[in-house]
Amino acid sequence: MLALLYMRKNLVIAIDGYSSCGKSTLAKALAKKLGFIYIDSGSMYRAVTLFFIRNKVDISDPEAVKDALQHIELNFHSRDYESHITLNGEEVSEEIRQMPVSENVSEVSANKIVRKEMVKQQQRMGKSKNIVMDGRDIGTTVFADAQVKFFMTADPKIRAERRFKELQSKGDTVTSLEDVFENLAHRDYADTTRAESPLTRAEDAIILDNTELTQEEQLDFALEQVHQHLPV
Repeated sequence: MLALLYMRKNLVIAIDGYSSCGKSTLAKALAKKLGFIYIDSGSMYRAVTLFFIRNKVDISDPEAVKDALQHIELNFHSRDYESHITLNGEEVSEEIRQMPVSENVSEVSANKIVRKEMVKQQQRMGKSKNIVMDGRDIGTTVFADAQVKFFMTADPKIRAERRFKELQSKGDTVTSLEDVFENLAHRDYADTTRAESPLTRAEDAIILDNTELTQEEQLDFALEQVHQHLPV
């Protein structure tokens, strides 16, 4: 029923914020409730990072990066109400969440050539559909004119614990909580200080601190804000 309220196209909900704040969880839930398309921009950068790792692409070599991007085809598909990404036809949704990718994705996503190509693809996805997209610069760069913008944050220790539990649930018994905490701190610094589209809150973004919120509570809050700001 909620989806029927929004008959217009090109409606965009942008969700930015720090790593392991639950951006994708909220984005998926909102998209499902509203009947919008969910696009996980972070998984795009992770898939590119995975390709670079596998093919030993030198991120400091502009020509190597340009050449590699010409051999990368990313696609999204839905299964069981979840968004999955394929890299050149291969399902990589699980592999891109492992630590080797997490430890390198900030450097790859900070690359100007990579960001330019990914932003181009993301904007193309939002031209004819109602979408929910999460990432680091969705409300500031990719869709600066998005009708609704959220900026998510949470206590760093809570974020590390959530990420650690997620990795454990997927069978990772090697990574320690301390390693995860250090990785998140490194990514926060890299994301907020990079020269190309650094992580920052858009002036018109709604702050959502979910340190003490359940997933249901943050969804209720977000839905209330969406209904207040989106045209019917």
